Amino acid sequence: MTIAAQRLQLYWGGNVLMDVAVSTARNGAGELSGSECTPRGWHVIRARIGEGCPPGSVFVGRRFTGEIHTPELAASHPERDWILSRILWLSGLERGRNRGGKVDSMRRYIYIHGCPDSEPMGIPRSRGCIRMRNADIIRMFDQVPVGTRVLIEE
Repeated sequence: MTIAAQRLQLYWGGNVLMDVAVSTARNGAGELSGSECTPRGWHVIRARIGEGCPPGSVFVGRRFTGEIHTPELAASHPERDWILSRILWLSGLERGRNRGGKVDSMRRYIYIHGCPDSEPMGIPRSRGCIRMRNADIIRMFDQVPVGTRVLIEE
């Protein structure tokens, strides 16, 4: 995952399985809790959330609310930071950089997740997470198990 390029690539055995536009933090790269920045370095997928849920499923606190995102739902909740379809919860692997203390990616609730299809990709707009199109996150979710390593580069 490259922040500057706003692209995520999924590799398997040296082959690129996916290469898609994403949206990272509007505040740029950074690891500090409360910064709303996208953390850099090596991470691992600690949890996979949303398997079997319909595309556009709405999650709050990592739980499916029973709602499916629509323009009407979005208009009635303009303050929500929409987390849709699937969640890949990241945990940092580098102590002092993205793991532990005030830089812990998992405690910051840093995810790779779906977002409304109306949101632009390729432009930093998130609150720290890595946003993807719903179809892309579902496709990736189906290919990556817990324990998959993720490198976030600036």
